[in-house]
Amino acid sequence: MTETADKYRERAAAMTAKIEAVPDDAWANQSPCAEWTARDVVAHLVDTSGRFFGFIGKTPPDGPRVEVDPVAAWRAARDAMQAALDDPDVAATEFTGRFGPTTFAASVDRFVCTDLVVHNWDLSRATGQDEALDPQAMREIQADLASFGDAVRSSGAFGPEVEPPEDADDQTRFLCFLGRRP
Repeated sequence: MTETADKYRERAAAMTAKIEAVPDDAWANQSPCAEWTARDVVAHLVDTSGRFFGFIGKTPPDGPRVEVDPVAAWRAARDAMQAALDDPDVAATEFTGRFGPTTFAASVDRFVCTDLVVHNWDLSRATGQDEALDPQAMREIQADLASFGDAVRSSGAFGPEVEPPEDADDQTRFLCFLGRRP
């Protein structure tokens, strides 16, 4: 087991709990992500998993479509990703990514594990669930993303930084850094 496999397992479990708790009538609720509903947030997570398999020339296993069963689609994507991270050969597979040479596990750690935290809040906000995020994960993600400088916003994943209120707590500051408006 790698540190990334364990981190993914923990963050995916938190996301699974959120996805499983979405009321049936809340899937069409608007999320904080422009033009994304709660269902679209899950679709993004499922699609991103597939994209990462493509980076290493692998096809993720087929699963249910998010439009039909978002919970089952997420579980299939999550299980495939976890199996890949638990396989030392797959986890260590190298490829050249946007930021240069990397491995499957390193990229999942930096990008997918980040998405699991950020979109946990997005899905929680869209569906009226507890919005509290793991403080350690927020610190880790903010430090990592800050290392990218302005490039962190170039892909459109994060909007312009929002000025937090003077008395903002750490989570509000984190979300404002990401361009969210808590």
